[in-house]
Amino acid sequence: MSIEKVKAYFAEHGMEKRILEFPVSSATVELAAQALNCEPKRIAKTLSFRVGEQAILVVAAGDARVDNAKYKNRFGVKAKMLSHEEAAEMIGHAVGGVCPFAVKEGVAVYLDESLKRFPTVFPAAGSSNSAIELTIAELETYSRFTAWVDVCKGWQETAE
Repeated sequence: MSIEKVKAYFAEHGMEKRILEFPVSSATVELAAQALNCEPKRIAKTLSFRVGEQAILVVAAGDARVDNAKYKNRFGVKAKMLSHEEAAEMIGHAVGGVCPFAVKEGVAVYLDESLKRFPTVFPAAGSSNSAIELTIAELETYSRFTAWVDVCKGWQETAE
């Protein structure tokens, strides 16, 4: 199970106890915000895309939407999200629990600028009813991110 891989990953860093598991679904931004009793924009949603034959992840704030022009400019291809089956196979996590931790080898992780306005954010932890609260520096460290990107829109209007 995917959450077990994430727990084992964070156990290597002495952080497995920080993973939150809920009795309700946190599979969408709205459901996660309800489960955590926080604003939806603080949910760090992890979006999975195909770039050529590779899978990539873009972690963005809950109120951000992919800007197709910015995405194509950054990655050289049109944004094409992975199907549910492809995500589970290529990333190692099922949709609803996709996160940037304990992913399959070769999956590049990108962090979107929309996250930088928060002291902490809540990415999923490998299941449709889990999350972990991380500072931005911790997210950088534990996601093993490749680069910061600016590929989203809609969040600037709600900046704090």
